[in-house]
Amino acid sequence: MNTENAVPDTARLIADLAARVAYLEDKQAIVDLMTSYGPAIDAGCADAVARVWTADGVYDVDTGVMRGHEQITAMVRGRMHQGFIAQGCAHILEPGQVRIDGDTAVATGKSMLILHDDDGFTVARATANRWELIRTDEGWKCTRRVGRVLDSRPEARELLALAAE
Repeated sequence: MNTENAVPDTARLIADLAARVAYLEDKQAIVDLMTSYGPAIDAGCADAVARVWTADGVYDVDTGVMRGHEQITAMVRGRMHQGFIAQGCAHILEPGQVRIDGDTAVATGKSMLILHDDDGFTVARATANRWELIRTDEGWKCTRRVGRVLDSRPEARELLALAAE
């Protein structure tokens, strides 16, 4: 065996493995960020919900657009959402498909809002989601999340189809 070739091959292998581990760590951090939304919003932790986004982040759902932490926390503290919490609710988010490109990423997946009532639990909505993310000094943050209800409207299917491109 030629030891001169082994050193560059070993160095290349270590560099390749380090890059793969860094990618997997980034992907896991993004999934952790996305899935932190459900427990935080179901507990009414408005500041934790807002920290999912950058300070100027946008949450664009078919019922309205929220810009920045102030509007996002206001939604969590608002009458409608507080009513969900009071009766019992669960936001379930799938990890989705994550694509990382340097310091930016896009994740596409689905979520459900489950509400409790006298008859048990009901899926109130199923939503297609597109998360646009950026690496910050504080870790990965969402710059824009677009959610569209999965009903007969084409907007939700179009969001999901973007992941296939």
